[in-house]
Amino acid sequence: QVQLVESGGGLVQPGGSLRLSCTASTWVFPLSNMAWYRQTPGKGRELIARITATGMPIIADSVQDRFTISRDNAKKSVYLQMNSLKPEDTAVYYCNNPSQPWTWGQGTQVTVSS
Repeated sequence: QVQLVESGGGLVQPGGSLRLSCTASTWVFPLSNMAWYRQTPGKGRELIARITATGMPIIADSVQDRFTISRDNAKKSVYLQMNSLKPEDTAVYYCNNPSQPWTWGQGTQVTVSS
């Protein structure tokens, strides 16, 4: 069973930055598309960024120009760099394979507040 471990969240002031990390315990990681999602209470998970196995990023309009996604296949890791954070970015952030989802990890909480 694939384990996904997200980290890097925390409390940050509006306008600040955070870098989230996600590590997957699977040898197929380098062959897998990956994505970052976020979820707020009462709402479903929103896909905000994805990256293909070959490294092509696709960023949702809602976070375009502020978030970037990257990966390191040797470390079986995917990253989300978040800049110019806003209070509405407050959520639990998750990573997963958008094409063939694995068991969800626990996510990492991001809180943007002054």
